[in-house]
Amino acid sequence: MDVAYVSALAALGGSIIGGLTSGFTSWMNLRSQARAARLAHDLAGLEDLFRDFIVAASGAYGDATQSDQPKIQDMVGLYGMISRMRIRCTPRTIDSAEKVMETIIGAYFSPNKSIPDLQALMKSERGVDPLKEFAEAAREELGAFSQSG
Repeated sequence: MDVAYVSALAALGGSIIGGLTSGFTSWMNLRSQARAARLAHDLAGLEDLFRDFIVAASGAYGDATQSDQPKIQDMVGLYGMISRMRIRCTPRTIDSAEKVMETIIGAYFSPNKSIPDLQALMKSERGVDPLKEFAEAAREELGAFSQSG
């Protein structure tokens, strides 16, 4: 075999291997970027779900302390959010969200609270924060989710 052919084949082989390596590296980089973007999107969606639940549940609880007439549409919306959590969240987060709902429903069936009643609850350390356990569970879930990515 002629030396010129060997040199040409070596150059051609090197070009092919270099091109394949470059293509594979680019593909892996794009795949990694797409995965990171998907995780960031999923994390943002979970944060939005938790925020929306906290806002809606705190409003419903405030209403429940002042009224004995539940707003069915608000309650159904809260149950819808819990159902969305069942798809994505850990059992602890779901259990704490369900406890929030039980507290809200219970507040509708208990006597209405006045401002002095609420102040007395706060001072007695029994508290008026039915969302505390949920917020802690949500924070842990978000922390675990962001570490898994």
